[in-house]
Amino acid sequence: MSRHISTVIGTDPAAVYAFASDPENLPRWAAGLSGSVEYVDGRWRAESPMGTVTVTFAPANEWGVLDHDVELPSGEVTHNPLRVTAHPDGAEIVFSLRRADGVADTEFERDAATVTADLARLKQLLEA
Repeated sequence: MSRHISTVIGTDPAAVYAFASDPENLPRWAAGLSGSVEYVDGRWRAESPMGTVTVTFAPANEWGVLDHDVELPSGEVTHNPLRVTAHPDGAEIVFSLRRADGVADTEFERDAATVTADLARLKQLLEA
């Protein structure tokens, strides 16, 4: 099961992409990676509520693809599709939240609420 969560940001899609694709900005808007972010041994490491995670981003591209993999301390990897596209009012950013096997309804809804809040924080930062 997947849910697409999006928000429209009243600024240029290239500006949204540039900000959101910079790993050093993650603690400013992504609650799941709310601690420090640093580049260590060719990999981005971030403090999260689950401990230190490794984040690997899609290569820079002109299509607004911000997909990223998050490797948890357990070694489990979660793929997170994220896109920025042009919208008549600026840019739309869309996160595809995928429900892993065994995830309870309440946990999935909590994850969806977290993503919604993250995108709202990103919007607030970029429209300020």
